[in-house]
Amino acid sequence: MPEVFNAPKSKDKNKFNGHRHVDEYSEIMSQEKPTRNYFKAFLPKPQKTAFDTQTGEENIILLLRQHPVTLFKQVVMVIIAVILPLLSSGSFFTDFLPASYILGLNLGWYLLVFSYTLATFLTWFYSVYIISDERIIDVDFVSLLFKDVSSAKIDAIQDISSKTSGFLASIINYGTVYIQTAGEQREIQFENIPQPAKVAAILNELMLEEEREKIEGRVQ
Repeated sequence: MPEVFNAPKSKDKNKFNGHRHVDEYSEIMSQEKPTRNYFKAFLPKPQKTAFDTQTGEENIILLLRQHPVTLFKQVVMVIIAVILPLLSSGSFFTDFLPASYILGLNLGWYLLVFSYTLATFLTWFYSVYIISDERIIDVDFVSLLFKDVSSAKIDAIQDISSKTSGFLASIINYGTVYIQTAGEQREIQFENIPQPAKVAAILNELMLEEEREKIEGRVQ
């Protein structure tokens, strides 16, 4: 099953254990409004959203997907596949076939096109990058039966950088965020996401907040 699903959240979730709400320490997130549009690629403070291993004290700050422009090739392929039977209608290759055969071939073809379109959409929709106030999670959705999940605690992050390559990426503002960690997986990449510089800045704010909590914990 996919890693992310809709679920109710406690109204007092942000108050547990003295954790500050993200709006209190993040200048960037304080300007972002909660979102209920689950089909976007950049979802700050997603509402009624949770993931499989989320703890009761953990809040999702940002949910990301690859920018929709990365699906351009797949969209073009689907459009061509849809109109291909129409272009071949009445051609030499179909003239000698009975009408029932042609209908069956067209139905089979469009079933394959629909299956490819659905698989492409599900892969895009459920392959997500999650930033919570405790960790980062990379979910690679392969199929309904398999997904690859990588995660790292915020306090395990050692370095963050963002990169935007190419004219189109610069105009539309999407790119990749590279996150170096001290965990088993040394690097986690948020690939082709919208507003990579902003995402990197949010992660830096989370790292500073994590340091503040550690210092205050030692002082107490």
